[in-house]
Amino acid sequence: MLHSTSLLPHNNRFVFSFRSKPSFFHSHSLSFSKFLSLPSSSQSSCCHVSRISTETLEVSPPPPPDFNFRREIARLADLRDRLSACSTLNEKLRVIDADSRVKRFFRSRRGLAGVLASLQLSSDQLFLLKCVVAAGQEHVLCLGETESLESSVATSAVKSALYTLADMIENMDSFNGNGGAGFGMALGDHEIAELNNLLEILAEIERFYDCIGGIVGYQITVLELLVQKLFEMQNISWAHQRHDVKECQILGINAPNGLNLSEDTEYASQAALWGIEGLPDLGEIYPLGGSADRLGLVDPNTGECLPAAMLPYCGRTLLEGLIRDLQAREFLYFKLYGKQCITPVAIMTSSAKNNHKHVTSLCERLSWFGRVVGAEEGQWLVTKPFSPLSKPGGHGVIWKLAHDKGIFTWFYCQGRKGATVRQVSNVVAATDLTLLALAGIGLRQGKKLGFASCKRILGATEGVNVLMEKKSLDGNWEYGVSCIEYTEFDKFGITTGPLAPKGLQTEFPANTNILYIDLPSAELVGSSKSETSLPGMVLNTRKPIVYTDQFGRRHSVSGGRLECTMQNIADNYSNSYSSRCYNDVEDKLDTYIVYNERRRVTSSAKKKRRHGDKSLHQTPDGALLDILRNAHDLLSQCDIRLPEIEANENYVDSGPPFLILLHPALGPLWEVTKQKFYGGSISEGSELQIEVAEFFWRNVQLNGSLIIISENVMGSMKINENGESILHYGQRCGRCKLQNVKVLNKGIDWTCGENIYWKHDVQRSEVLQIILHGNAEFEATDVVLQGNHVFEVPDGYKLKITPGSPGLAIKLDPIDQDMMESGSWHWDYKIEGSHIQLELVES
Repeated sequence: MLHSTSLLPHNNRFVFSFRSKPSFFHSHSLSFSKFLSLPSSSQSSCCHVSRISTETLEVSPPPPPDFNFRREIARLADLRDRLSACSTLNEKLRVIDADSRVKRFFRSRRGLAGVLASLQLSSDQLFLLKCVVAAGQEHVLCLGETESLESSVATSAVKSALYTLADMIENMDSFNGNGGAGFGMALGDHEIAELNNLLEILAEIERFYDCIGGIVGYQITVLELLVQKLFEMQNISWAHQRHDVKECQILGINAPNGLNLSEDTEYASQAALWGIEGLPDLGEIYPLGGSADRLGLVDPNTGECLPAAMLPYCGRTLLEGLIRDLQAREFLYFKLYGKQCITPVAIMTSSAKNNHKHVTSLCERLSWFGRVVGAEEGQWLVTKPFSPLSKPGGHGVIWKLAHDKGIFTWFYCQGRKGATVRQVSNVVAATDLTLLALAGIGLRQGKKLGFASCKRILGATEGVNVLMEKKSLDGNWEYGVSCIEYTEFDKFGITTGPLAPKGLQTEFPANTNILYIDLPSAELVGSSKSETSLPGMVLNTRKPIVYTDQFGRRHSVSGGRLECTMQNIADNYSNSYSSRCYNDVEDKLDTYIVYNERRRVTSSAKKKRRHGDKSLHQTPDGALLDILRNAHDLLSQCDIRLPEIEANENYVDSGPPFLILLHPALGPLWEVTKQKFYGGSISEGSELQIEVAEFFWRNVQLNGSLIIISENVMGSMKINENGESILHYGQRCGRCKLQNVKVLNKGIDWTCGENIYWKHDVQRSEVLQIILHGNAEFEATDVVLQGNHVFEVPDGYKLKITPGSPGLAIKLDPIDQDMMESGSWHWDYKIEGSHIQLELVES
């Protein structure tokens, strides 16, 4: 459920976590939590559905054999329209009380009104409960009498007690002269708390989904999408069965043309510079609301299930990795323009697995408040009386949430015009120039929405980007780049193989959920009082719903949930033309797409690798291999010899050929990083970790483990006039120079079975470790550093190692006072044309 939110000023940044709205689990049925056996294509009618319940206790009576979807949708649509025409709550109550289903329900439960009165529910709360009944959800109140398939528990004491309770409610008058007014005392504190929790959830649905008609409109949407799926299974167009008139007809979908960053490198470099230059105009948006059940992440100390944002990856949580990537871009901006730039970040969290609590705690611990803001999500399937099961319902709610919670205004107050969007599980999204070029084009060309895309892996559970071609009722042709989710492929006739010959390319590109969004354009959508504010609504029935009921029994049912997708906001940005466009229409659109090598765009740590599983796709293990491939691509361009990385299947039963983890502030653009490295080699089985931005590598030969850690990677923390700690880029950075150096040691113990490489949790036999405190500096020239060494340099000092007679000459000197802030040397960044040139400057 949504918690109240406020801007929390801290460190001259703003953290705002906006948690998304409840959206409840639906089984394959007519309503929120009933179960349905979907008809096969051989069945004669898709409007007569028989249901088979697989859940005990919390079931509702089966629909009659002649249940008619269209009639039910029409009834609810009429109710929704009459409710929307009401101006007061009393008018709404009169309308809802007149609904046939509500009248029938309360007439058959004569004492229920007295029970509700005894609980002193407000008129608003009574209205919400009646909306639930009107929508066919009376079983949520635990008053159903239908037996389930699990007949073995039909006579259980618990079940008997529940039905006895229902009988007592219905026959209240037999023992209570006032219609059961005192029966509320029969509900214990726990049951009353559960009812209050349900009412809060219902209030959130009614309020948040007001754009589609609240609870009643929510149910209509589910029914329409469910029927659409049933028709699709029988190859019948549901659109032809509906009475409403569609505004546009989709005539074609094609693979969109766009800038290929790996081919048109000159324009890509220019676009990345536009992105850096425009950093003060940009915000960041992170949808972190997913429950990430496939990761199976558990706190080893408490046993608590954890959200994906808290996955320890390469030595830090995934969320820390996102902020670190962002800081690297801010550091690059400082090096080019000499100005501090603090980017505001909006985070969408959820209540799933205490997501909101964990994210907030991490922000507090790392002093990110002031940079970040937040919101929360859900869905329902009844697990016990008054207790719907909640799961995140899609990141498409993010735009309406951003409007409702004032996030657009918050961005505007900080001078932001656009924002980049990325998901926490994608660990390579900020590689090289992908994000910067995407944002640069969007800002420079005044676009409304942009996608970063790549080649799609056949069979992957990911959507595709498409160029939509539509014809509107007024005869105009509409075009726009959009997305089709993988759950909707059948609807559009998309297969996992090559497209029909009419396609512009042999395959559609992958949708990666890396976006650029123009904030005013997004606000127009999020603030609309219609279903437009919830883009891409689908009923996702692809994944089984797993939950535990109040008796501790684990259930896995074929269910579904109403979801909406943030990237389908693109459907609102089509451009209209009087005649059909045939070639290069993408250049003229408000939407656009850029391409890059897949491993520089998307590689996700979404699911836990299971024992014996031969596929590393979307696992932390597989994503690490892509990080290492990128490191190989980068360093091999610096004339550094490295082992090749083979296909993933070659590493199923072994570790990677090496470990290389480079801080993004070494670039983040590769053309910057490449000027800091040149020559040498990294042998198979070696480990290289560099956590310092001011770094110089010339002809270094590594055979073993080399770890360089700086406290002040990009700058130093200082206390401002408000007593807050602020990171000042470029001041008192740690520095390291290695020239003509050989590093020889035993390194990682690759035979250790406890090594977890993607966590960077490994056992080492020997290591060369350089630790730089504060603005400490380290230099090694023309030496061989063999065996196990730790060089720890204190703040304000420079450690220099040169050849000795014999051995090594090690000298520790204080840094000159006039060099304390800027160091004894630094990299000077300059823009020349569309490129960045570095010059090493000695102080």
